[in-house]
Amino acid sequence: MKYGLNLLLWTDRMHDGMRPVVEKIKALGYDGVEIPIFELDEPLHRRWGATLDGLGLERTAVTVRGPGDNPISPSAAVRTAAVDAMKRTLDCCHAAGVKTLVGPTHSAIGEFTGKGPTDDEFKWGVDTMRQVAHHAAQAGITIATEYLNRFENYFLTSVEQTVKFVQAVDHPAVRMMYDTFHANIEEKNLAQAIHAAAPWTVLVHVSENDRSIPGTGHVHWNETFDALHAVGYDGWLVVEAFGLALPNIAAATKIWRKMFPSEDQLATDALAFMKRHVANRWR
Repeated sequence: MKYGLNLLLWTDRMHDGMRPVVEKIKALGYDGVEIPIFELDEPLHRRWGATLDGLGLERTAVTVRGPGDNPISPSAAVRTAAVDAMKRTLDCCHAAGVKTLVGPTHSAIGEFTGKGPTDDEFKWGVDTMRQVAHHAAQAGITIATEYLNRFENYFLTSVEQTVKFVQAVDHPAVRMMYDTFHANIEEKNLAQAIHAAAPWTVLVHVSENDRSIPGTGHVHWNETFDALHAVGYDGWLVVEAFGLALPNIAAATKIWRKMFPSEDQLATDALAFMKRHVANRWR
């Protein structure tokens, strides 16, 4: 098992001030960090790849798509922009030494039509992702498709829909991830969801129901880790939590009050929490 921490807890872009943060994450015992790639600047991410290599930290990455590069837009021009944005994002991942890119790359986050996904949107989404998949494979990167809850998107909101999407794309560079926060809202049975997702799951986001310290809320953690053990999962467990440090991220994730004592406390407690659950099962 590998343990990671999503840097959106502190930043939405990699800058020099993050050096002490990643050093502390390494000192705590994490195997890697999940870096935000919203700024499509290859030299920036190449420098950070070298920095993380020097610290002995592996890395995954997270990105999103927006209205101007929405992969399921009825506009062919917008879908073309989505392909271009994804390829540029993958180039940044390659520069940073990232092997797994997560996030809702299937559609624009926070965009709604007032109804559920259409057959045309599914077709456009699959076609767009297929155009990107070969580029990902050439760069040695796996795109881990992330479904979100119904309040953040409408296109993919469950394991069942995401498996159908990944199967339709039908490319080894496109898989999926499982997020305990979204599953806590959308899945009727967590164990069944984890089992259904298992053949395509390459990363798990460990996130509490209120986005605070894992283990302090009401996500069914024993059921979750029991199911992960039962399917033989042995990949990344990446903590994803959000606070008030970044106004844009707080607004996007709807964090309106202080959820934990400090980022350092969250990082420390979350790693101990994950390792305790793993030690109790993966002997």
